[in-house]
Amino acid sequence: MVNVIRGDVDKPESSRRLAEFFEKRADIDGNLYLGYPIIGTSQGGYQIDALLVSREQGVVIFNLVEGTDTSLNIEEAQDESINKIQSKLLQHKFLTNKRSLMVEIGVVTFAPAWRIKPNNSFLDDYPIITNDSDLEKYLKEQIWSKSNEYFEKLNSVIQAMTSIRKRKQRSYVQQENSRGAKLHKLEESIANLDRNQSAAVIETVEGVQRIRGLAGSGKTIVLALKAAYLHAKHPDWNIAITFNTRSLKGQLKQLINTFTIEHISEEPDWDKIKIIHAWGSPSIEGIYYEFCKKHNIEYRDLNSAKTIAKYGQEFDKVCEEALNSIKTYHRYYDAILIDEAQDFSQHFLQLCYGILKDPKRMVYAYDELQNLNKKTMESPEVIFGKDAHGKPVVQLQNKPGEPKQDIILEKCYRNSRPILTSAHALGFGIYRKEGLIQMFESAGLWTDIGYEVEAGSLEDGKFVKLSRTNNTSPKFLESHSSIEDLIMLKSFDSNQTQIEWLTNEIEKNLKEDELKCDDIMVIHSNPLTTREAVGDARALLFEKGINSNLAGVTTSPDDFFREATIIFTSINRAKGNEAAMIYVINAQECFSGLELARKRNILFTAMTRSKAWIRVLGYGENMRGLVEEFEKINGRNFVLEFTYPTEEERKKMNLINREINPKERGLRASRLQDLRQAIEKGEIQKEDLQDLVNQL
Repeated sequence: MVNVIRGDVDKPESSRRLAEFFEKRADIDGNLYLGYPIIGTSQGGYQIDALLVSREQGVVIFNLVEGTDTSLNIEEAQDESINKIQSKLLQHKFLTNKRSLMVEIGVVTFAPAWRIKPNNSFLDDYPIITNDSDLEKYLKEQIWSKSNEYFEKLNSVIQAMTSIRKRKQRSYVQQENSRGAKLHKLEESIANLDRNQSAAVIETVEGVQRIRGLAGSGKTIVLALKAAYLHAKHPDWNIAITFNTRSLKGQLKQLINTFTIEHISEEPDWDKIKIIHAWGSPSIEGIYYEFCKKHNIEYRDLNSAKTIAKYGQEFDKVCEEALNSIKTYHRYYDAILIDEAQDFSQHFLQLCYGILKDPKRMVYAYDELQNLNKKTMESPEVIFGKDAHGKPVVQLQNKPGEPKQDIILEKCYRNSRPILTSAHALGFGIYRKEGLIQMFESAGLWTDIGYEVEAGSLEDGKFVKLSRTNNTSPKFLESHSSIEDLIMLKSFDSNQTQIEWLTNEIEKNLKEDELKCDDIMVIHSNPLTTREAVGDARALLFEKGINSNLAGVTTSPDDFFREATIIFTSINRAKGNEAAMIYVINAQECFSGLELARKRNILFTAMTRSKAWIRVLGYGENMRGLVEEFEKINGRNFVLEFTYPTEEERKKMNLINREINPKERGLRASRLQDLRQAIEKGEIQKEDLQDLVNQL
């Protein structure tokens, strides 16, 4: 079947006719791109009207003719487009054999409005197609015999995905089965965009577009590709890409730069395409700061925001205040792309919507799975509200023959099945002795994020057995290593033995396993104590001649990885980043205690940073408890078996394990201190407390 991907092409009727023809074809396996690709030349970007990439035909270029004008220079147009495609493909050695390109390329002029073809002698060499029967005949005559060997590689070039692989060459790898060699094969396997990712990149909506998916489903790469495509297609547009985690900025800039060079053979115009933080300040560009400045209203930094907002709601409150402070919007962006949209409130999304020029091109991407115990993000109807007539301002619909407005990225390309399932099991407390810690409010979310029901049913109070499929968790993500090597939870007797094991393993990763420093990330479980807790481990590495950084402390807040240093990080800065080998240290802090849901969310997020191997480390009795939970997951071959909690049970567990704000935490500490002093003074007897505990 042919997957039709509708890019931005200014020939609506001819492109519609071409798409309709291929959408009916079940005998052709490939993609039809409309308004794509854009090929970099010395004169800038050159856009192909339409391109078929299929196993049967190879590449077919379509020069689209919209009207009835037959005086066009058919020869020149076909020569130019085939030369551009041929030149692009010849740059990639893996598509050639000696001097020959191993991809069949054809080019035709598709003019469905023409009644009669021009009576010229060149028609045999420069075919013109005006109807479906002529197109059928042409496709039967174009046969690509080398497709099995080259089809996937060809797709990777057309989608600009080869440029990602170029960024991290592993030519230094010598051992056939080292981690470096396995990682190289893994990165080669994730060479192409799937059909949903392709649609998310190229299909441009005249309005709002939503992209949903798990961590690791490719949202950030998709947004970077989309930003580069829009910039290449519309260099005069003012485009903003915004996000919550500051360490994402460097990654986004590198990706957009790489993809733009692929499209137009030069770097982006950074005055027209901004990678901009959501909040901002007088020293750092930000959507909110820019909004306040342009509308001449009060700007609040974090300290000022704390005076008007509850803990954790500061940015939400300042955006709400800003919206209430204006009557009319200044509109200065042509498109805004929002990553990590689950971290933002509806007020920020409304603010972005307000500063967009018509037709309000906004793309917002978010994790279908947010904090484990939270509901899904509000619907567009709720986020953007209703107009004066009571109709929703934004409604997302996927209509046949039009660019998709709502796209779900259902495959996880980062975490293997054992890692992702273990992260969910530990995050929810599926196999915890004391019972579940938290649960989705909506049971249907389990199937939305790629699980299938093996037994039972997803209903309140009913037993259910859930597993991931090969479609949503591709097999190659786990087949490179044994289960015991993919995921390891390890308990130590002391912190010292933990950090000694950690630093020895990192040294082995670099000296024996053929990994590089930026293939490794060390995440500490408690954001409040990370700086002090990682000091000894960093010192031990330094003694071994291995440099390290603490993200946001010894590096810029906008940077994360550096090639020659190991990165240590809190969970807040790890979010949005990934590495082949993840070490989570002091994981025992996530086992029990107050705010258990928040602690397990930290563990879940840390584990899902891994794209190959995970080591969860800790010491003491609590770490042994985590290991026991994992052994139950492993023993069931990474399926989830539990009784789905009722609504009343979900309310109770969320109340018990909820996050506590600093004010309440301080109040509890003060009360405990008062209680301790009362016991020391003899005002309260310990036996009285024991009676109370027994009653509870």
